[in-house]
Amino acid sequence: MNYSIIEVADKKSEAGFYEIQARLYRDDPNWIRPLDVEIKRIFDPKRNRMFQHGKLCRWIAQDDNGETVGRVAAFIDCDAAGLDDQPTGGMGFFECINDENAAFALFEQCKLWLKMNGMAAMDGPVNFGSREKWWGLLVEGFTEPSYGMNYHLPYYRNLFEAYGFKNYYYQYSYLRTVSDESLSPLIKDKAGRVARNPEYHFKHINRRKLKREAEIFRGIYNKSRVNHSGIREMCEEDAASLVRELKPLIDGRLIIFMYRNEEPVGFLVQIPEINRIIKHLNGKFSLFHKLKFTYLLKRGKICTRIMGLMFAIIPEYRGLGLESALVMEFAKTALGKRFPYRDIDLTWIGDFNPPMVHFQEQIGGKIYKTHATYRLLFDGEKQKSEFKRCPETGKTEGKII
Repeated sequence: MNYSIIEVADKKSEAGFYEIQARLYRDDPNWIRPLDVEIKRIFDPKRNRMFQHGKLCRWIAQDDNGETVGRVAAFIDCDAAGLDDQPTGGMGFFECINDENAAFALFEQCKLWLKMNGMAAMDGPVNFGSREKWWGLLVEGFTEPSYGMNYHLPYYRNLFEAYGFKNYYYQYSYLRTVSDESLSPLIKDKAGRVARNPEYHFKHINRRKLKREAEIFRGIYNKSRVNHSGIREMCEEDAASLVRELKPLIDGRLIIFMYRNEEPVGFLVQIPEINRIIKHLNGKFSLFHKLKFTYLLKRGKICTRIMGLMFAIIPEYRGLGLESALVMEFAKTALGKRFPYRDIDLTWIGDFNPPMVHFQEQIGGKIYKTHATYRLLFDGEKQKSEFKRCPETGKTEGKII
């Protein structure tokens, strides 16, 4: 069957872009529909600051009967595109029936558009935005997704690899219980040495001074991501926007900053895992749904899992046991009798970061999901002979965004 590729340029094609996902997953008990408003924000130049230094285009695929059978988006972050060995764009939000012709037509459209815009490669499926959401193809662990994490149909992997995409890196999600027993003695020993040094101390986030806290976070973030491929520095506006977005989810017990004297040197950022609430909203977020969300969040009986968003130590303080000290500081609160959370979901640990992978094992984490970020070099010969996986960073830091 032949398929037509149509650019999303009006209300009808946009409706098809969203409808295909709901139709493909309607019989999958594990799929949780993302909030429509969150996905639409990504494609809105007025609400997504990526459009200030990037561009995006979307398409749907239709069969001979005019039925939408797939969708995709391609995009370029002009600031980051040239940070790799070749100019690299992105593709994402791919959904498709199990048909190579349809999938390949969508992939080919992304490739052609990116080549027209000066790109020599594309990564996917990725987000037109920060890496903490909608990044990577789910290849193992087809259970209910965590908030902001992609969920896919198992055959998507075959479609990507048959077209020629190669795995650039894996992203692991770890799960552990809130328990002291799962921490290795080495973690406790390292944390104890740091605790005996009076130069180090911790502060939990102060909800009344979020503007100041956003700047502290931004300073640590930028220092900890030095020389990391494909990562731009976070500006003041981006940090403030991120904190505003997370404000309704901030539980002061879950976000900790670490200091050496008065210098911020690390952070641990976690939020309640809210997808167990979002599953009851069917993608909607009207006033009624907001009230329902708030009620279920405050009730505390559905959100019993924590989601680890970010973990970082600035470079000059790595290898001193500060990672372990942050974990043990959190454990002081987590092991209390009234702590409402039972499990911790530690997402987005890249296989290019062996120290962080090892650290997750030391604190008792077990891999329960794997996502893959694929790369395709547009020069077929280079894809066969010169393709390189993401280089190792050797940094103990989690959830690179």
